[in-house]
Amino acid sequence: MERDEIYLIDLWRIFTREWTWFVLVLVLTLACTYAFAHLVKRQWEATAWIQIAQVGQVPSGQDPKVEPLQRVTERLQLVPFENEVLESAGYAKTSSVARLYRKSLKLEPLLYAGSLVKLTVRAYSRQQASELAAATVARLRAVHQDLEEAPLKSARARLAQIESDLQTAQADRARYQQAAASGSKGGAGGKDMANPMLASLLLANKNEEIRGLRQARGDLAERLGPAYTYETSLMWPVYVPDKQAFPNPELTYGIGLLLGIFLGSSAALARNVARRPARG
Repeated sequence: MERDEIYLIDLWRIFTREWTWFVLVLVLTLACTYAFAHLVKRQWEATAWIQIAQVGQVPSGQDPKVEPLQRVTERLQLVPFENEVLESAGYAKTSSVARLYRKSLKLEPLLYAGSLVKLTVRAYSRQQASELAAATVARLRAVHQDLEEAPLKSARARLAQIESDLQTAQADRARYQQAAASGSKGGAGGKDMANPMLASLLLANKNEEIRGLRQARGDLAERLGPAYTYETSLMWPVYVPDKQAFPNPELTYGIGLLLGIFLGSSAALARNVARRPARG
Protein backbone atom coordinates (compact mmCIF):
# COMPACT_ATOMS: atom_id res chain seq x y z
CA MET A 1 0.00 0.00 0.00
CA GLU A 2 1.34 3.39 -0.96
CA ARG A 3 1.36 6.19 1.51
CA ASP A 4 0.57 9.72 0.24
CA GLU A 5 1.85 11.60 3.29
CA ILE A 6 4.56 14.17 2.66
CA TYR A 7 7.29 14.31 5.29
CA LEU A 8 9.69 17.15 6.02
CA ILE A 9 12.51 15.32 4.31
CA ASP A 10 10.35 15.05 1.20
CA LEU A 11 9.63 18.77 1.30
CA TRP A 12 13.33 19.49 1.67
CA ARG A 13 14.11 17.37 -1.36
CA ILE A 14 11.40 19.11 -3.36
CA PHE A 15 12.74 22.57 -2.51
CA THR A 16 16.35 21.61 -3.19
CA ARG A 17 15.30 20.24 -6.57
CA GLU A 18 12.88 23.08 -7.50
CA TRP A 19 14.63 25.96 -5.73
CA THR A 20 14.82 28.00 -8.91
CA TRP A 21 11.03 28.20 -9.10
CA PHE A 22 10.81 29.16 -5.43
CA VAL A 23 13.40 31.94 -5.81
CA LEU A 24 11.93 33.16 -9.08
CA VAL A 25 8.41 33.56 -7.69
CA LEU A 26 9.74 35.08 -4.44
CA VAL A 27 11.82 37.66 -6.32
CA LEU A 28 8.90 38.45 -8.62
CA THR A 29 6.57 38.96 -5.65
CA LEU A 30 9.09 41.21 -3.87
CA ALA A 31 9.54 43.21 -7.07
CA CYS A 32 5.77 43.72 -7.30
CA THR A 33 5.73 44.74 -3.64
CA TYR A 34 8.52 47.26 -4.25
CA ALA A 35 6.68 48.70 -7.26
CA PHE A 36 3.45 48.96 -5.27
CA ALA A 37 5.16 50.72 -2.36
CA HIS A 38 6.74 53.32 -4.67
CA LEU A 39 4.01 53.85 -7.26
CA VAL A 40 0.86 53.95 -5.13
CA LYS A 41 -0.24 57.40 -3.95
CA ARG A 42 0.95 58.06 -0.42
CA GLN A 43 -1.55 59.09 2.23
CA TRP A 44 -1.16 61.04 5.45
CA GLU A 45 -3.64 60.97 8.32
CA ALA A 46 -4.65 64.03 10.36
CA THR A 47 -6.24 63.77 13.80
CA ALA A 48 -8.35 66.53 15.36
CA TRP A 49 -10.13 66.69 18.72
CA ILE A 50 -13.31 68.80 18.49
CA GLN A 51 -14.86 70.51 21.51
CA ILE A 52 -18.60 71.01 20.95
CA ALA A 53 -20.04 74.47 21.63
CA GLN A 54 -21.89 75.05 24.89
CA VAL A 55 -24.15 77.74 26.33
CA GLY A 56 -23.91 77.74 30.14
CA GLN A 57 -27.29 79.37 30.81
CA VAL A 58 -30.06 77.03 29.62
CA PRO A 59 -33.42 75.97 31.09
CA SER A 60 -33.23 73.42 33.89
CA GLY A 61 -32.84 69.87 32.65
CA GLN A 62 -31.63 70.89 29.18
CA ASP A 63 -28.23 69.86 27.79
CA PRO A 64 -25.95 72.92 27.62
CA LYS A 65 -24.35 71.54 24.44
CA VAL A 66 -25.74 73.28 21.36
CA GLU A 67 -25.99 69.88 19.65
CA PRO A 68 -25.82 66.34 21.12
CA LEU A 69 -22.74 64.29 20.25
CA GLN A 70 -24.71 61.68 18.33
CA ARG A 71 -26.26 64.37 16.16
CA VAL A 72 -22.83 65.95 15.60
CA THR A 73 -21.37 62.68 14.34
CA GLU A 74 -24.35 62.19 12.03
CA ARG A 75 -23.99 65.73 10.67
CA LEU A 76 -20.28 65.31 9.97
CA GLN A 77 -21.03 62.28 7.79
CA LEU A 78 -23.74 63.94 5.70
CA VAL A 79 -22.73 64.28 2.05
CA PRO A 80 -23.99 67.91 1.77
CA PHE A 81 -21.94 68.86 4.84
CA GLU A 82 -18.83 67.13 3.45
CA ASN A 83 -19.33 68.93 0.12
CA GLU A 84 -19.42 72.27 1.95
CA VAL A 85 -16.18 71.39 3.75
CA LEU A 86 -14.47 70.44 0.48
CA GLU A 87 -15.70 73.59 -1.23
CA SER A 88 -14.42 75.76 1.62
CA ALA A 89 -11.02 74.04 1.34
CA GLY A 90 -10.93 74.57 -2.44
CA TYR A 91 -11.49 70.99 -3.68
CA ALA A 92 -14.09 69.78 -6.16
CA LYS A 93 -16.59 67.31 -4.72
CA THR A 94 -15.78 64.82 -7.53
CA SER A 95 -11.99 64.97 -7.16
CA SER A 96 -9.80 62.14 -5.88
CA VAL A 97 -9.13 64.21 -2.76
CA ALA A 98 -12.88 64.37 -2.09
CA ARG A 99 -13.28 60.63 -2.54
CA LEU A 100 -10.44 59.90 -0.14
CA TYR A 101 -11.82 62.43 2.35
CA ARG A 102 -15.24 60.76 2.44
CA LYS A 103 -13.80 57.26 2.53
CA SER A 104 -11.28 57.91 5.30
CA LEU A 105 -13.36 60.18 7.59
CA LYS A 106 -13.72 58.48 10.97
CA LEU A 107 -15.39 59.84 14.10
CA GLU A 108 -15.13 58.71 17.70
CA PRO A 109 -17.24 60.42 20.42
CA LEU A 110 -15.21 60.77 23.62
CA LEU A 111 -17.86 60.94 26.35
CA TYR A 112 -15.35 60.30 29.13
CA ALA A 113 -13.31 63.36 28.07
CA GLY A 114 -16.11 65.92 28.41
CA SER A 115 -18.09 65.65 25.20
CA LEU A 116 -15.29 65.67 22.65
CA VAL A 117 -15.28 64.17 19.16
CA LYS A 118 -12.08 62.64 17.76
CA LEU A 119 -11.85 63.06 13.99
CA THR A 120 -9.37 61.40 11.63
CA VAL A 121 -9.12 62.05 7.90
CA ARG A 122 -6.59 61.19 5.19
CA ALA A 123 -5.18 63.12 2.25
CA TYR A 124 -2.31 62.95 -0.24
CA SER A 125 0.01 65.28 1.72
CA ARG A 126 0.55 66.39 5.32
CA GLN A 127 -0.59 69.93 4.56
CA GLN A 128 -3.67 68.72 2.70
CA ALA A 129 -4.71 66.45 5.57
CA SER A 130 -4.28 69.26 8.09
CA GLU A 131 -6.28 71.68 5.91
CA LEU A 132 -9.20 69.26 5.53
CA ALA A 133 -9.36 68.56 9.27
CA ALA A 134 -9.28 72.29 10.06
CA ALA A 135 -11.90 73.03 7.38
CA THR A 136 -14.21 70.40 8.89
CA VAL A 137 -13.98 72.02 12.32
CA ALA A 138 -14.45 75.51 10.86
CA ARG A 139 -17.61 74.48 8.99
CA LEU A 140 -19.03 72.78 12.09
CA ARG A 141 -18.28 75.93 14.12
CA ALA A 142 -20.25 78.03 11.63
CA VAL A 143 -23.24 75.71 11.92
CA HIS A 144 -23.12 75.76 15.71
CA GLN A 145 -22.85 79.55 15.82
CA ASP A 146 -26.29 79.72 14.21
CA LEU A 147 -27.66 77.18 16.70
CA GLU A 148 -26.31 78.99 19.77
CA GLU A 149 -27.42 82.44 18.66
CA ALA A 150 -30.94 82.18 20.12
CA PRO A 151 -30.01 80.88 23.62
CA LEU A 152 -27.12 83.35 23.85
CA LYS A 153 -29.40 86.23 22.90
CA SER A 154 -31.93 85.16 25.52
CA ALA A 155 -29.27 84.85 28.24
CA ARG A 156 -27.74 88.22 27.43
CA ALA A 157 -31.18 89.85 27.43
CA ARG A 158 -31.81 88.39 30.88
CA LEU A 159 -28.45 89.73 32.08
CA ALA A 160 -29.32 93.20 30.73
CA GLN A 161 -32.69 93.06 32.51
CA ILE A 162 -31.01 92.14 35.78
CA GLU A 163 -28.59 95.06 35.35
CA SER A 164 -31.52 97.42 34.74
CA ASP A 165 -33.43 96.11 37.78
CA LEU A 166 -30.30 96.45 39.89
CA GLN A 167 -29.81 100.09 38.88
CA THR A 168 -33.45 100.86 39.65
CA ALA A 169 -33.20 99.12 43.03
CA GLN A 170 -30.01 101.06 43.89
CA ALA A 171 -31.70 104.34 42.99
CA ASP A 172 -34.70 103.45 45.19
CA ARG A 173 -32.36 102.54 48.05
CA ALA A 174 -30.65 105.92 47.77
CA ARG A 175 -34.03 107.66 48.11
CA TYR A 176 -35.02 105.55 51.11
CA GLN A 177 -31.67 106.24 52.78
CA GLN A 178 -32.18 109.95 52.25
CA ALA A 179 -35.74 109.77 53.62
CA ALA A 180 -34.62 107.79 56.66
CA ALA A 181 -31.76 110.20 57.33
CA SER A 182 -33.92 113.33 56.98
CA GLY A 183 -36.68 111.80 59.16
CA SER A 184 -34.28 111.01 61.96
CA LYS A 185 -33.28 114.68 62.11
CA GLY A 186 -36.93 115.89 62.28
CA GLY A 187 -39.16 116.57 65.30
CA ALA A 188 -40.70 114.01 67.61
CA GLY A 189 -44.26 114.29 66.19
CA GLY A 190 -46.15 111.14 65.26
CA LYS A 191 -46.33 112.10 61.60
CA ASP A 192 -42.63 112.72 61.54
CA MET A 193 -41.95 109.32 63.14
CA ALA A 194 -44.06 107.35 60.66
CA ASN A 195 -42.06 108.35 57.56
CA PRO A 196 -38.64 107.34 58.94
CA MET A 197 -40.01 103.98 60.15
CA LEU A 198 -41.56 103.26 56.76
CA ALA A 199 -38.40 104.38 54.99
CA SER A 200 -36.27 102.10 57.19
CA LEU A 201 -38.53 99.14 56.46
CA LEU A 202 -38.45 99.80 52.72
CA LEU A 203 -34.69 100.28 52.89
CA ALA A 204 -34.22 96.86 54.49
CA ASN A 205 -36.37 95.20 51.84
CA LYS A 206 -34.52 97.01 49.09
CA ASN A 207 -31.14 95.91 50.46
CA GLU A 208 -32.34 92.31 50.36
CA GLU A 209 -33.55 92.76 46.78
CA ILE A 210 -30.22 94.25 45.73
CA ARG A 211 -28.32 91.33 47.27
CA GLY A 212 -30.48 88.89 45.31
CA LEU A 213 -30.03 90.80 42.06
CA ARG A 214 -26.27 90.98 42.53
CA GLN A 215 -26.09 87.25 43.17
CA ALA A 216 -28.23 86.53 40.09
CA ARG A 217 -26.04 88.84 38.01
CA GLY A 218 -22.86 87.17 39.22
CA ASP A 219 -24.18 83.65 38.57
CA LEU A 220 -25.40 84.54 35.08
CA ALA A 221 -22.20 86.40 34.21
CA GLU A 222 -20.19 83.37 35.31
CA ARG A 223 -22.38 81.05 33.23
CA LEU A 224 -21.81 83.26 30.21
CA GLY A 225 -18.04 83.31 30.85
CA PRO A 226 -15.50 81.15 28.98
CA ALA A 227 -15.63 78.37 31.56
CA TYR A 228 -19.27 77.50 30.76
CA THR A 229 -20.01 79.18 27.41
CA TYR A 230 -17.75 78.63 24.41
CA GLU A 231 -17.81 77.98 20.67
CA THR A 232 -17.04 74.78 18.79
CA SER A 233 -13.27 74.65 18.37
CA LEU A 234 -10.17 72.48 18.26
CA MET A 235 -9.26 71.26 21.72
CA TRP A 236 -5.64 70.89 20.56
CA PRO A 237 -3.90 71.66 17.24
CA VAL A 238 -4.44 69.23 14.37
CA TYR A 239 -1.84 66.44 14.56
CA VAL A 240 -0.33 64.93 11.41
CA PRO A 241 2.62 62.52 11.93
CA ASP A 242 5.71 62.93 9.76
CA LYS A 243 5.38 59.30 8.72
CA GLN A 244 2.84 58.45 6.03
CA ALA A 245 -0.19 56.38 7.01
CA PHE A 246 -0.34 54.44 3.72
CA PRO A 247 1.46 52.52 2.48
CA ASN A 248 3.23 51.48 5.65
CA PRO A 249 6.71 50.36 4.48
CA GLU A 250 7.32 47.80 7.23
CA LEU A 251 3.86 46.29 6.92
CA THR A 252 3.93 46.32 3.11
CA TYR A 253 7.29 44.58 2.80
CA GLY A 254 6.41 42.16 5.58
CA ILE A 255 3.22 41.09 3.81
CA GLY A 256 5.10 40.95 0.50
CA LEU A 257 7.75 38.66 1.98
CA LEU A 258 5.20 36.29 3.51
CA LEU A 259 3.19 36.24 0.30
CA GLY A 260 6.36 35.63 -1.73
CA ILE A 261 7.34 32.67 0.47
CA PHE A 262 3.85 31.20 0.17
CA LEU A 263 3.65 31.64 -3.59
CA GLY A 264 7.23 30.41 -4.08
CA SER A 265 6.52 27.28 -2.05
CA SER A 266 3.31 26.68 -3.98
CA ALA A 267 5.17 27.10 -7.28
CA ALA A 268 7.89 24.65 -6.23
CA LEU A 269 5.31 22.04 -5.16
CA ALA A 270 3.29 22.52 -8.36
CA ARG A 271 6.41 22.11 -10.49
CA ASN A 272 7.35 18.94 -8.63
CA VAL A 273 3.88 17.49 -9.21
CA ALA A 274 4.13 18.33 -12.90
CA ARG A 275 7.43 16.42 -13.17
CA ARG A 276 5.95 13.18 -11.78
CA PRO A 277 5.10 10.54 -14.36
CA ALA A 278 1.43 9.89 -14.79
CA ARG A 279 0.19 6.84 -12.82
CA GLY A 280 -1.30 4.02 -14.83
